[in-house]
Amino acid sequence: MSERSAEELKNIANKLRLHVVRMTYAASSGHPGGSLSSADLISALYFRAMRHDPSNPAWEDRDRFVLSKGHVAPVLYAALAESGYFPVDDLITLRKMGSKLQGHPVRGKVPGVEMSTGSLGQGLSMACGIALASKMDGKSYRTFCLLGDGELQSGQNWEAAMFARQYGLNNLIAFVDRNRLQITGNTEDAVGLDPLPEKWRAFGWNVMTIDGHDILQILEAIDKASAYKKNPTVIIMNTIKGKGVSFMENNAGFHGRACNPDEYEKAVAELEKVIQ
Repeated sequence: MSERSAEELKNIANKLRLHVVRMTYAASSGHPGGSLSSADLISALYFRAMRHDPSNPAWEDRDRFVLSKGHVAPVLYAALAESGYFPVDDLITLRKMGSKLQGHPVRGKVPGVEMSTGSLGQGLSMACGIALASKMDGKSYRTFCLLGDGELQSGQNWEAAMFARQYGLNNLIAFVDRNRLQITGNTEDAVGLDPLPEKWRAFGWNVMTIDGHDILQILEAIDKASAYKKNPTVIIMNTIKGKGVSFMENNAGFHGRACNPDEYEKAVAELEKVIQ
């Protein structure tokens, strides 16, 4: 863990966003929208809150992070590269033949990736298994899991939620990227999730709702969740899909589409303007 300030973490988040735009543009494919909405959390985790060691990815006492919504792999890869797990120059190989940076993260292929994910709805179950193993082994590491809100329409998440409560996984912290958009449009028009906090409480979880783009709120919520010893915690983050790029914000069209050349120039210019 580091002592980077909220301002420094916000700057890193915007660097991650710039990487996402460049990576997906070079690949002519990928999922920029949800990557951009998750960038502030990923920055707070990898550059402040989590215990991890890029020089020793298999460190036994590291905190674990499971990216359940595996399609936003670009922002995870960006954080791993900026942390030192592999060279930043490798990011531009996203989705290229022979690259380790596939469209969804693969354990054992990319240093720092804990689980192979991408089949939506399965990551929380994996995170439960990791958290339970920590307790059985008498370890103190925490397990973090990032879920998409559209992903919560998959029933396996709620089976995992029941399991986590049943087995007292107070070392498990889940995050929901509540940007309210999925590939088909608004989540509430597909299979509605509201009232989402009440659903998690009904499954026995400690629930917090925050602004997912406010670094201080993110850090405070992680600290509170880490100190809470009764039940697992879920932090519902109200976010903006495509955050940081004006024409991508709240635009479901960029769930799974990279920029065209004109859009790319505009996106890079906007992000470079806010990076110090």
